[in-house]
Amino acid sequence: MAIQAIQGLQPILQNQMTPKTTPSDFSEVLSQAMNGLNATQSASSQARVDLATGKSTDLHNIMIKTEEASLSMQLAIEVRNKGIEAYQEMMRMQL
Repeated sequence: MAIQAIQGLQPILQNQMTPKTTPSDFSEVLSQAMNGLNATQSASSQARVDLATGKSTDLHNIMIKTEEASLSMQLAIEVRNKGIEAYQEMMRMQL
């Protein structure tokens, strides 16, 4: 009885070896985050308009989109606040 090698691992190993495309510049990361925030806010706004005009009756998904938009905005505000605090702390340093 011959034992044969497992062939299914090769595609998995190739996927692990390929480098992931990550943004290399901070401004690019920030830009992508702001674009995502804008898209979330727009989707929430459109969902609320659809509910108000009668195009949609799915209140559950509309509330989920609204809450996602709210959480995204809170996160963006906190990141901005931490960035401002870090800048102010650096300005207070004495050389």
